[in-house]
Amino acid sequence: MGELTGKVALITGAARGQGRAHAVKLASAGADIIALDLCAQIDSVPYPLATPADLAETVALVEKTGAQIVASEVDVRDRDALKSAVRAGTERLGERLDIVVANAGIAPMTAPQAWQDVINVNLTGAFHTIDVAMKPMIKYGNGGSIVLTSSVAGLVGVGAPIAGAVGYTAAKHGMVGLMRAYANFLAAYSIRVNSIHPAGVNTPMIDNEFTRSWLDGMTDETGPDMSNALPVRALEAEDIANAVYWLVSEAGRYVTGVALPVDAGFVNKR
Repeated sequence: MGELTGKVALITGAARGQGRAHAVKLASAGADIIALDLCAQIDSVPYPLATPADLAETVALVEKTGAQIVASEVDVRDRDALKSAVRAGTERLGERLDIVVANAGIAPMTAPQAWQDVINVNLTGAFHTIDVAMKPMIKYGNGGSIVLTSSVAGLVGVGAPIAGAVGYTAAKHGMVGLMRAYANFLAAYSIRVNSIHPAGVNTPMIDNEFTRSWLDGMTDETGPDMSNALPVRALEAEDIANAVYWLVSEAGRYVTGVALPVDAGFVNKR
């Protein structure tokens, strides 16, 4: 029996990377999982996004822990589809929802449509996730915890003066505003809301040919310093999942309205 046994956790962007790490970590602690991911390509994103096979791998890894999982291919930009998937998941897993990790995100950077796409996925998608999930959480009356996956780019002015990069920074900053507002709105229902701010994480969003090349260009002699304070180039997804677990667990029961860097000192160095 883990600390989260009997609880249900909703995770967006769950097919791979940080989302998969969150699903496996929370399932290992006993939670049943509602796992959502687009599992399709967005034209402005220059690296491969998750596939149905990736989501199936998350399902297999969660089931290996002994937890139940309901997985769906859902676009967080589509509020109605998101609402239907959450309803179906909670009906399958016992009419409750205790934990939400709004993790879905893209980093398109350069395409002309990149600004709108990154705002729609990273910021509006997080808003849709909270808006859809908070209603059953309130209805079920068990309190709970919501965590938004922002970034160090949500706390400091990093990036480049191109549509996707500026949009990414703006969206990740906007998630802090969502977090702080909903932390106040939902406190009366014992629902805590926090954001997590990773530095670069070794996931497919970073570990791909385009993003590696783009970051290398950002860190040459003429670009900004994108290094961490601690001597580590990139964190692992499990490092972020451990922090999210702490936030949603009983150990974090009085933590709300907090923007938590998990960043090897990146923000403090600025």
